[in-house]
Amino acid sequence: MAEAPQPDPRAFRERLQALVGRPVGSEQPSIAPDPVNQAMIRHWAAAFEDENPAYTDAAFAAASRFGGIVAPPCMLQTWMMATPRITGIAARGGSPVEPTGPNPLSVLDRAGFTATLASNSEFEIERYLRLGELLTATTVIESISDEKQTRIGHGHFVTWLTTYTDAEGAVVGRQRFRILKFKPPEAPRA
Repeated sequence: MAEAPQPDPRAFRERLQALVGRPVGSEQPSIAPDPVNQAMIRHWAAAFEDENPAYTDAAFAAASRFGGIVAPPCMLQTWMMATPRITGIAARGGSPVEPTGPNPLSVLDRAGFTATLASNSEFEIERYLRLGELLTATTVIESISDEKQTRIGHGHFVTWLTTYTDAEGAVVGRQRFRILKFKPPEAPRA
């Protein structure tokens, strides 16, 4: 694989900084495909072996400080997940959904930073979600680091911030998701 041409470092850094604050995907807020519901809460609680009865026991939840069933706070991202589309997944680089709008990270791809590794995720929870709520989310690039040398190669840490809101527009939580966009090592030649 031929290496991508090296951009002028200062101009490249300016192009990356220009991405900060820009939306990821569509400029329109995403709307959850389904409202908060008991079935997904039950599956989440089972998968994580979280036996908090406020999530699954209606009688307990009704008598609790919540007054009814609530969703585990870290399910915020789950409510926004679109139904995956398997057909054509390889052509989309493994993405289970169709892209919606320009990909701001293509600047990094064109410079050879084509591999992606999820680094970490942080949540800020404003309040618990209740059954029947429908969420909306907006995602923007929050920061892009200077180029770093990591064990797996040279790359840039990209952090995006997703803000989740309820039907009235009140913020219910935020999620920072960080990835490393890096140059994959060259494959050995035969």
